Amino acid sequence: MNRLVLIFGLLSLFPLSGASQNLMHMTSDSAVESSVFVPIAKYLQRGDAECLAAWFADNLQVNVMGSVSNCSRSQARQIIRNFFTNYTPRNFEIVYKSGTYPMEYAVGNLDSGGNIFTVTILVKTNDAGNYIEQLKIEKQ
Repeated sequence: MNRLVLIFGLLSLFPLSGASQNLMHMTSDSAVESSVFVPIAKYLQRGDAECLAAWFADNLQVNVMGSVSNCSRSQARQIIRNFFTNYTPRNFEIVYKSGTYPMEYAVGNLDSGGNIFTVTILVKTNDAGNYIEQLKIEKQ
């Protein structure tokens, strides 16, 4: 407990860097609710490849356990649908977010019951909206 008080005391003496500010904002409910990653995380947790694919760029990179594909939205949807068929998600939680406009990324843990996966999501924002440019799923 004393260490925690000391750490927060020391942190208050120094201005926060951009990355630290992102981590601090993750703890506030308003920042989490306004994040582009909220619906994406929901679809990953539900194992909903159709809704998740709505966030895919027209062409994106999908890496599922080392099998890398540069593919169209429909091809990526099929790859993710197959993954969800083999590994039905039970829970997904984002553990880290970073980046600045127009590129942001998040890293989360996907629990499929017997397996845990690290999921990295790279989102690019343009005039048309927010789109997943890269999706990487690695078995822990």
